[in-house]
Formats: sequence, structure tokens, C-alpha cells
Amino acid sequence: MPRADFYLIDKPRFREQPLLLVCELAKRAHATQQPTLILARDFAQAEAIDELLWEFDEDGFITHQLAGDDDDVHTAVLIVPPGIDTPDRPLQINLREQCPAGHCDRVLEVVAADPAEREGSRTRWAEYKRRGFEVNKFDM
Repeated sequence: MPRADFYLIDKPRFREQPLLLVCELAKRAHATQQPTLILARDFAQAEAIDELLWEFDEDGFITHQLAGDDDDVHTAVLIVPPGIDTPDRPLQINLREQCPAGHCDRVLEVVAADPAEREGSRTRWAEYKRRGFEVNKFDM
């Protein structure tokens, strides 16, 4: 059964910079060698994630890049802005307002502390349930 995990940002560290949680999740996925898509809301957010992943872990390197290149298939963590088609991967980190259209085994939903963000997450939660996903919530 596919799974959708909602990470609700609550800790001050992540409230100040929500993309740090995205980097933490990408780091965990990379450590377990899970090919991962990060579905960014827009190109600016994709670039911000790309830059943050370069400086995020001083002791390690998370193999990543922006999607749309011949090396996409060989890159562990692929950051995908809207409008770029990529093959599905088993793990997806979704930052968009809609559920991913493709197939995956697990989706990680990062939800900011903003009330409007929380409302959108409730809609996605219901959609995942409708699709037969096991749905979980974690306060971060």
C-alpha cells in the first residue's frame, strides 16, 4: 500500500527556514539510497533547494540537481520545478499544492506553519485517502 507522510512544521528551526526540513528528508532518503524527486512549487523554490542542499551538510554530499538534464536518471535527488516531466520515483517530497499525478510508493508532504498551508494539506490528505494511501502525520 502506498504511503503519504505529512510533516507539519512546528519547531522554530524549521519555521524560520522550512526548506531545511526538505533537506533533512532528502538527506535521509539519500542515506538509504532511495531515488527521490523533490516536487518544487516553482523554479525559484527549486533553485533555493538546490543551493541549500550544497551547503546543508558540511560532512557529506547529497547527490542532487535540477531536473531537465541527461544526467537526471543517474542523480539520487532530483529537484523538479513545474513544467518539467520526469519519470516517477518510489519516493517523492511534495511541496506543491496538489498531489503528485504519477505513481510512487511514498510521498512526503512538507507543510509550513502558515494556516493557508495547513488548509491545503487537509485537501491533499483527503485525496491521498481517496487514492488508497496509508496517511500519517508527524509534527516537526
